[in-house]
Amino acid sequence: DSQTARNLTLMLFVVLVAATLAITVWASRQTKSAADFYAGGRSFTGFQNGMAIGGDYMSAASFLGIAGIIALYGYDGFLYSIGFLVAWLVALLLVAELLRNTGRYTMADVVAFRMRQRPVRTAGSISTVVVSIFYLLAQMVGAGSLIALLLGIKPGERFLGMTPETAKVLTIVLIGILMIVYVTVGGMKGTTYVQIVKAFLLMMGAILLALLVGAAFKYNLSGLLGEAATKSGRGDAFLEPGLRYGRELATAAQTAVSKLDLLSLGMALVLGTAGLPHILIRFYTVPNAKAARHSVVWAIGIIGTFYIMTLALGFGAAALVGSSTISAQDPGGNVAAPLLARALGERYLGGDFGGALLLAVIAAVAFATILAVVAGLTLASSSSISHDLYANVLRRGAASERQEVVVARYAAFGIGAVSIVLAVFARSLNVAFLVALAFAIAASANLPVILYSLFWRRFNTRGAVVGIYAGLLASVGVVLLSPICWGGTSEYRAAAKLTPTQAATCEVPATSTEVSNPTALFSCTTPAPIPLENPGLISIPIGFLAAALGALSSRESDKKKFDELQVRALTGAGAH
Repeated sequence: DSQTARNLTLMLFVVLVAATLAITVWASRQTKSAADFYAGGRSFTGFQNGMAIGGDYMSAASFLGIAGIIALYGYDGFLYSIGFLVAWLVALLLVAELLRNTGRYTMADVVAFRMRQRPVRTAGSISTVVVSIFYLLAQMVGAGSLIALLLGIKPGERFLGMTPETAKVLTIVLIGILMIVYVTVGGMKGTTYVQIVKAFLLMMGAILLALLVGAAFKYNLSGLLGEAATKSGRGDAFLEPGLRYGRELATAAQTAVSKLDLLSLGMALVLGTAGLPHILIRFYTVPNAKAARHSVVWAIGIIGTFYIMTLALGFGAAALVGSSTISAQDPGGNVAAPLLARALGERYLGGDFGGALLLAVIAAVAFATILAVVAGLTLASSSSISHDLYANVLRRGAASERQEVVVARYAAFGIGAVSIVLAVFARSLNVAFLVALAFAIAASANLPVILYSLFWRRFNTRGAVVGIYAGLLASVGVVLLSPICWGGTSEYRAAAKLTPTQAATCEVPATSTEVSNPTALFSCTTPAPIPLENPGLISIPIGFLAAALGALSSRESDKKKFDELQVRALTGAGAH
């Protein structure tokens, strides 16, 4: 019964929000200094920080999106799981320990260590805020759609007097207010404990669903995959590469673009993680470099286990719910996991009530996932504004710790307000470009300067500033010229028969060969100037190259500072 599911879902949401707010208030009493606010007093163990990293990293896009894309595209969907998991090797081997040893609170601490503070910290702060806000928008817009869907509010219907659009707006505002409270009241301690709780809930939910899927097929993997292939309507192609990425298309040029797009996606996923600000600041919350390494190892174990379980969730949804049923509810497949939960609950927990109960539990877990991730993102960007822009650029290092923390709280309030307004306006847009842009900017603007700063003696201020801004502009520019914004194909000739309104809103009765992206941001009839959906293949090399050329074009070099940086990075001497 849909009313029962709604009531259960709302009740669990209220319990969850109350519990996380209680944690935040408790943590606020332990937050007494800037180190407490920014880095949780550097008091978390490797296991606790590993759980929190998992909570930060396993976003709603991971839980709902990957399960959905596997349910719709089979083998190709699992490529996302592999990409996200392999990305941790870059973070573990190249970034985690060195970053923790050389920085204090933000990414710009490391880059600015041996350079002129003001231009580098300004660029680092702008990049951090841009990445965080795009990632925030994706989570908040996704949350609005998810809640409207899970509460069963269909177009033309009302729930508690709300239309679907009103429910979306209300959800976005609620999540925005909660994330402001988590960060301003609890700081890093409160945010970390919320992330640990969320990671535990998500793992328990995924394990429960995976075990029930296994029971449904008597733990016979072959039976599960065979049934998923049959129900998908694609047959054996569902279990083979090429259904979504790297497809063999009509012409050699189109096939080449499809394969390059796959490579571009892989680059963004693998390299973007090590440049995401809300992941990087987690390494400052542990007492030493050994704990930083331990936390990443724990994170790899937790995240790896979760992404392996996405196989069971995705193929289980395809087998037990059906790809056509999932795509009918949501073309992006984001409701695969909730629909699977309802089907398993009906089968094993006593009919409709069991289905409603398990659906409500998984919906609450998804909501907790969104809350934890947006809190981490808000903390990363507000910390950068207060520590980098205010304390080191405006006040030139003369600000007290108390002043920094006050500014960070105001910044969190401001970023939350901006995110709410932007997400309300963006609620009807395709959020794919927001996620792609966040990863691409992180890999194009942040990662090159971090690696050059840590490993290249010749690197300098001009290289860092040019690298960050070039990576930022290249990734945004490529996305604005990609099929995410322009959905027409070169073969499409029907545009002349459309009214201006149809052309602008993509209300086109066209087949997939005529329109490559019917949810394009600007126009679904105009061909994209750059055919790649993922900007990484173009913008990441531009970021690395621009940073290198910028450094080589300047004679500035502080070899003594680099030697000091290396000693700190490798030994932890003098850190914090």
